Amino acid sequence: MLPRNGLSNLPMIDGQIVTIERFLLEKQPEDAKGDLTAILYDLALAGKIISAQTRRAGLLDLLGLAGKVNVQGENQRKLDLLADDVIIRLNDHTGRIGALVTEEQKEWVRIPKEYKKGSYILVYDPLDGSSNIDTNISIGTIFGIYRVVDKNKRGRLEDCLQPGRNLVAAGYILYGTSTMLVYSAGKGVHSFTLEPSLGEFLLSQESMRFPEKPAYYSFNHASGRYWTKEMNQYIDWLRNSYKHTLSHRYIGSMVADFHRNLIHGGVFGYPAEEKKPNGKIRLLYEAAPLAFLAEQAGGYASDGNQSILDIVPTDIHQRVPVFVGNKNLVKKVEEMISTKRK
Repeated sequence: MLPRNGLSNLPMIDGQIVTIERFLLEKQPEDAKGDLTAILYDLALAGKIISAQTRRAGLLDLLGLAGKVNVQGENQRKLDLLADDVIIRLNDHTGRIGALVTEEQKEWVRIPKEYKKGSYILVYDPLDGSSNIDTNISIGTIFGIYRVVDKNKRGRLEDCLQPGRNLVAAGYILYGTSTMLVYSAGKGVHSFTLEPSLGEFLLSQESMRFPEKPAYYSFNHASGRYWTKEMNQYIDWLRNSYKHTLSHRYIGSMVADFHRNLIHGGVFGYPAEEKKPNGKIRLLYEAAPLAFLAEQAGGYASDGNQSILDIVPTDIHQRVPVFVGNKNLVKKVEEMISTKRK
């Protein structure tokens, strides 16, 4: 038992320590309890395991490349594969999941026949920003959860290819100076911080919202020479309209950039480029979950033409241009670059 004076540094609500398990059981909407709550708790457990391995990576020879290439043609890193394996192993046998989609595997992942099929589809990027692993920069896990289309059939591709509007929950786990889990099940965005001495995620902030006054914009200026004229005009508009209040910050890890902008206000963007007309961000398991969180926090996400949440994926690894953050900043992108208006 913790000594009474040791509780003063722990986050509390009305004098009570709120663990993620307690929050999920008490605060989840009625239709989100049961299997969905258990899936979210399993993802929290995955976050603890991945966090522990990430912090010990240099000691355990988990830094560097794994000598493999994923379906996107990107070099896989050892921690990518470890994180992917952890999430699959925690979810493929529970009877709660009907299928999984992961960045690290070419095909969608079927639940082994010996296990009961579930009513939910889990899509995820096990380690977003993994190119930053070797330099000790923040990385994260992004996830989204859908209901299966037909409960009477075992997991199918059709269950996986759903628009973000159909998400029932989404979130991310950020591995930085502390480990944080941020999620929404359609009733606001809530954050939890892993307390290492307890091994528990404790509630940090309830009902998070983008601040009205944005502080940052997050774009890779090194790619500016590959952007359209309209895209560069938008960047100029940001600089001129907010020259005394808006600073440029770009980590190169989408989940870390999104989290900073959620806390302080701002916009993240990965536009289309000459050689990447569809951008770089994957729609199903990166863009859509963060778009879901953004709208729950009073923000907005667009591909430059329409809401990310309205795009129906045709491939599990489909890419899409992304602009996400404060609603007025993203709407301005659509106004300036939308091809539908030209």
